[in-house]
Amino acid sequence: MKIAVTYDNGEIFQHFGRTEFFKVYEVENNQIVSSEVIGSNGTGHGALAGLLAEQGIDVLICGGIGGGAQEALGEAGVELCAGAQGDADEAVKAYLNGELVSTGANCDHHQHEEGHSCGGHEEGGSCGSCKGGCGSALTGKNVGKTCRTHYRGTFNDGTQFDSSYDRGEPLEFICGAGQMIRGYDAAVADMEVGEIREIHLMPEEAYGQPDPNAIFTLEIAQLPGSEGLTVGQQVYLTNQYGQPFPVKVAAKDETTITFDANHEMAGKELNFKIELVEVK
Repeated sequence: MKIAVTYDNGEIFQHFGRTEFFKVYEVENNQIVSSEVIGSNGTGHGALAGLLAEQGIDVLICGGIGGGAQEALGEAGVELCAGAQGDADEAVKAYLNGELVSTGANCDHHQHEEGHSCGGHEEGGSCGSCKGGCGSALTGKNVGKTCRTHYRGTFNDGTQFDSSYDRGEPLEFICGAGQMIRGYDAAVADMEVGEIREIHLMPEEAYGQPDPNAIFTLEIAQLPGSEGLTVGQQVYLTNQYGQPFPVKVAAKDETTITFDANHEMAGKELNFKIELVEVK
């Protein structure tokens, strides 16, 4: 069995489509017997999925990954464990011990709002981590530059879900660096300062489609503090590296609780009015 991890200086690299290295682990009898670091030999979902298939990789452990990459890996017969962070070696050990849960997470960026861990539970949640944002490299004069934009986001029925205008502060990000959802990044890539553009994004250009692998069930006894959670509540769980990730309580009975780690915007069409304020 071979396991590959997107790799950067000992850590799990968080952008599958742009990883320069994989660390490949040879596993026998559920134990690591050897490992080596290999170059990615190019970028793009098809090229990377093809490389992994040629190397005989059975499982890929990674951080952020887009829908197109997931499809390419599926076609190549590579099992995916997404949303992992931290030390690469420890992640592989956790996978072999059955302790690494794939969250189905894509690029975990966009706007990060305050949350909470399993212990002090409050309702909440907002447009937070991005799905569907990982893709092939963008082109445009603003790519690689720090951009500041005002925006207003609405659903198809006109309901507003977010607005930088209401906060009075433009959103700052590096265009094309995977910090924003794909469609937003692509729109800003060739805009002029002062230009206002309105865009309509399908789920594949925004937060992706819901991933059934991001829904998982735990024993309540194994998760102290979960007794008081209710269906529909949004909380943060902590992975084995002490890093939080947001989930919603999808179901609960006397002994088990089911969480959904899909982004709340997964599967939704989104509309944005974007104003490019500054490029630097």
